[in-house]
Amino acid sequence: MFADPAVWLPFVFAALMGLSIVIYVVLDGFDLGVGVLFPFADDDEKDLMVASIGPFWDANETWLVLAIGLLLVAFPVAHGTILTALYLPVAIMLLGLILRGVAFEFRAKAPARQKARWNRAFFAGSLMASLAQGFMLGLYVLGLDHSWAALAFGALTAVFLTVGYSFIGAAWLILKAKGDLQVKAVEWARGGIWGLILGLAAISAASPLVSTRIWEKWFTWPAMAWLAPLPILSVLLVGLLWAMLRRLPMEGDRLSWVPFVAATALFVLAFLGLAYSFYPYVVPEQITIYQAASAPESLWIILIGTIIVLPMILGYTALSYVVFRGKASLLNYDLIAEDPARDGKAALRPPR
Repeated sequence: MFADPAVWLPFVFAALMGLSIVIYVVLDGFDLGVGVLFPFADDDEKDLMVASIGPFWDANETWLVLAIGLLLVAFPVAHGTILTALYLPVAIMLLGLILRGVAFEFRAKAPARQKARWNRAFFAGSLMASLAQGFMLGLYVLGLDHSWAALAFGALTAVFLTVGYSFIGAAWLILKAKGDLQVKAVEWARGGIWGLILGLAAISAASPLVSTRIWEKWFTWPAMAWLAPLPILSVLLVGLLWAMLRRLPMEGDRLSWVPFVAATALFVLAFLGLAYSFYPYVVPEQITIYQAASAPESLWIILIGTIIVLPMILGYTALSYVVFRGKASLLNYDLIAEDPARDGKAALRPPR
């Protein structure tokens, strides 16, 4: 079967698109979550929160561009169908991403009296993008239906995904912050874990209920046995997060990385469950990846470009996280220098 390019090329591009989406959800999810948490922090804490995502946020959004680009060139029929059905939330998401990008830059350069305005804009942009993505996820799970029930479910997933982003954002701050902000981040994570649990439960329950095909993929033998590790691991990760958040922060900053790694694993497991549920459909119950795929000749050319570009994006992303590892320090655009403590982080010092 996989000797035929018309079969394996669409599968490869679906996998690449899925990889881009899950990386985006984790990476841009935590920096959107940091923005959503802005109202709960004071001015100095806001500066440190922005500093914790400063070297990463724009690179994180590259994965969204890559995912949509792959959808457009590899599955043009699906691209038109999905974006037509989700036109309004996509527009709101883009407006939110633009607003938070502008606010990110201006809040660091604007006069002090205008900083609060840009802080509000950063929060508003983060909230708009998070809610829009959650709403799109809900409609996608229900097959891009626009009935009142589907719209209500979309609104529900919008709230849950936003809370889920705030949770992974708080987990990121536990890793990158120290002192009072780290303590606050632990408290935020303890509250946000409920939204994460409810969101995963709602989507997991809705997916098989809207499709007999998905129900049979999950609840027939021996599929149930093969798939059992997904829900079992998810429950164990939730239990680990619950236990760790009651013990953090620890002396010497021990295990501060656990919540973020566990939350990342939980997001990945949830995505794998969705991917299994909907395969081979790229538009749920309407268009398969094979029906929507471009011609094999076109996919060959796109694959060559992807083989060149994808390692560059992965390498740049990995390099940025290695270079800026360690605790966050205040951002300043005037001078970049190595931190004298030599703890592996990049410090941005004010001018003398």
